[in-house]
Amino acid sequence: MDVAVAAAEDGVDVAVLDGDGRPTTAQRLTWSALPAHVARLEPDEPRWVWADTSRCYPALLAAGVTVARGQDLRQCHAVLSRSTYATSPLASTGDPRWEPRQPAPDVEPTLLDLADAVDALSLADVAEEHRAQQEAVRLSAHAARLRLLLAAESAGALAGAELTHVGLPFDAAEHDRLLTRLLGPRPLPGARPRVMEDLAGRIRTELGAPTLNPDSAPDLLRALHSAGVGVDSTRQWDLAQVDHPVVAPLLEYKKLARLHGANGWSWLSTWVVDGRFRPGYVPSGVVTGRWAARGGGALQLPKQVRGAVVADPGSVLVVADAAQLEPRVLAAMSRDEAMAAASRRGDLYQALVDDGVADTRAHAKVAMLGALYGATSGESGRLMPRLQRSYPAATAYVERAARAGEAGEVVTTWLGRSSPPPTEAWREAQRWSALPEAGPDERREARTRARDWGRFTRNFVVQGTAAEWALCWLADLRRQLAALGGHDGADGAAGRRARLVYFLHDEVIVEAPVELADAVADAVRSAARRAGQLLFGTFPVEFALDVACATRYADA
Repeated sequence: MDVAVAAAEDGVDVAVLDGDGRPTTAQRLTWSALPAHVARLEPDEPRWVWADTSRCYPALLAAGVTVARGQDLRQCHAVLSRSTYATSPLASTGDPRWEPRQPAPDVEPTLLDLADAVDALSLADVAEEHRAQQEAVRLSAHAARLRLLLAAESAGALAGAELTHVGLPFDAAEHDRLLTRLLGPRPLPGARPRVMEDLAGRIRTELGAPTLNPDSAPDLLRALHSAGVGVDSTRQWDLAQVDHPVVAPLLEYKKLARLHGANGWSWLSTWVVDGRFRPGYVPSGVVTGRWAARGGGALQLPKQVRGAVVADPGSVLVVADAAQLEPRVLAAMSRDEAMAAASRRGDLYQALVDDGVADTRAHAKVAMLGALYGATSGESGRLMPRLQRSYPAATAYVERAARAGEAGEVVTTWLGRSSPPPTEAWREAQRWSALPEAGPDERREARTRARDWGRFTRNFVVQGTAAEWALCWLADLRRQLAALGGHDGADGAAGRRARLVYFLHDEVIVEAPVELADAVADAVRSAARRAGQLLFGTFPVEFALDVACATRYADA
């Protein structure tokens, strides 16, 4: 059963959609009545069809109502309007109302926020867009793949809202202790922590620049050059190549400055409330389908602060990480039997060593990343011929994607997300380089642009498909956790229910009652197996997981 939801001038319209996707039994509710209505229908397992999960669902969560299934029309429109698998154009293609919107502000949602959530799209508009999307899928030669992708996209949108609502358990006092140990006591606003100030003094002394501000890259570069340190930039890589007494304190200063700026006391007071870290997730916010963050650094939680991620009393953190996900996805996409066999031996990089592709595990990793990202020089270039001989189908797959990108063509992931086309400036450079009057510089620039775009498309098909696998993993795990039952704690905390509390590309954290830890670990593993089967059928690639249970994230 599909149920459409749309804002109205004096409330919200809700209607069951018939077999043709047309509204039936429509009714207008007050905003305050919506959560109870949704809760009454939820036992019938409907699919809630709305324009934008990120704007509709948080208000329901705030009212204590969760849903199992939804269809995020904007997320799905973004996929279908670009996908090469959707040959039938959407009825609303080009309609700006269906373009992706900025996520809702980082404030506690209320039911009144729903009044603006669907941007004056009527129930008829929602139903029409839904019908157009369903028709585009039905007419596709890859209907099953597209259907799975849209379901995974929509489930991911629900999960993203739930992750922010539930939050990651976070011990603010422990975080303060970690910061104090690394940086010194909390400074006054605008001042540097003591340890950083001491390092800044050492840097000034070594460079003979008593007024230097080490946070200013131009000033720092000038001071380095004045002291005879010939670096092209102040990046860590360039500095690490230099033998000078300023390097050690400068690298340490830059590391602590990143911690203080990204996850210091200001971050703590902004993003950690009532013992929970609630960042802003943007599902499929990256062109490949990977998630992004709109605030709080959800996708960049450094190891230095993970000791402050502590489960609530009576609960544990089940942390699962998909090992070497992208190479395994490439093996499955390309149907490379040899690489699939390597994946079933646990550590895929060690398998490359055992097969004679590389002499060390580190070199094996470099070779595989070179294949994924198009590296042609150094160790990657040297090992590429061996990789091509050992895994011809896998390497040929990414090479074809790269050649397509170099030619200005669009590439598509396994389930149907297509890459954006090159910019008009890119195409103009290629056209100009083909003219007789084009000089060597213009031709060189065009070749460089073509190779760069080829590296993008080479990685797009693998990273995008890995994101699809991760979404299916997340969606199935979310379903299994709901089936485990239990009840929520106060203020959205995990309580006695196992709840997803963190997601990072190929890693999830579930906070679970101690007595459910083993069941959750089993669910994490079975969801990974099911994700592989949903995407790739019976092709024998193993998606290995590292799973650990711990009270602290840092101990997992």
